[in-house]
Amino acid sequence: MSEVLDGYEQWLKGAWLTLQLTVYGSGVALVLALVFGLAGTSRHGGVRALNRIYVEFFRGTATLVLLYWFFYALPLVGIKLTSTMVAAVLALGLNVGAYGAEVVRGSIKAVPRAQYEATVALNFTPFQRLRRVLLPQGFALMLPPFGNLLIELMKGTAIVSLVGLVDLTKVSRNLQGSTGETVAAFTVVLVLYFVVAQVLQQFVRLAERRVDRMLGRRPSREPSLGTISAGAPGAGVSS
Repeated sequence: MSEVLDGYEQWLKGAWLTLQLTVYGSGVALVLALVFGLAGTSRHGGVRALNRIYVEFFRGTATLVLLYWFFYALPLVGIKLTSTMVAAVLALGLNVGAYGAEVVRGSIKAVPRAQYEATVALNFTPFQRLRRVLLPQGFALMLPPFGNLLIELMKGTAIVSLVGLVDLTKVSRNLQGSTGETVAAFTVVLVLYFVVAQVLQQFVRLAERRVDRMLGRRPSREPSLGTISAGAPGAGVSS
């Protein structure tokens, strides 16, 4: 175990690459999810068709196959990406974005119909309806499944070790090969992935609480005992 832990610099570099892939991949996925998710709520059949094509294709394609296609096949047809990192981010973002698009579409559809009718009565433009009512309320519904997708994306970054990127998984395999400590190497990487997942989950829960407070669904702070007693019947009345 000590030999594996002595490679902490390698672990730190691998963790940093894993976090970079997670951040960049989730950024791509979020943009695609919003664009194609909102397209799925459009009244125009052609726009909805774009949503279905994107979602069904990339949701039904393995992320590893996408990565291999970007890394190995795309250069053979005359398109070479700037780096392996770009290929990895695109593969992760396109796949997870397809799932995210369905989350966005379902969340917008879940906003009560009365809310939409109120915006029509107030003569809001379609953009105002989306920005002021539908997206804020839909976003609160999106956050929990988005948190799950973020963690799935982070765990999915392990495939990049197959195209030469030195992430946590690649570091564990390198140390296992150089030290022979198979159990120790893979136990450490198991724990590191778990820790990263818990950190990401805490960020998502913090965002959920902030959005709930902004929408008035949760008090900004819990009432103290003094506040409760001050509001009790007879409080403040002297005999």
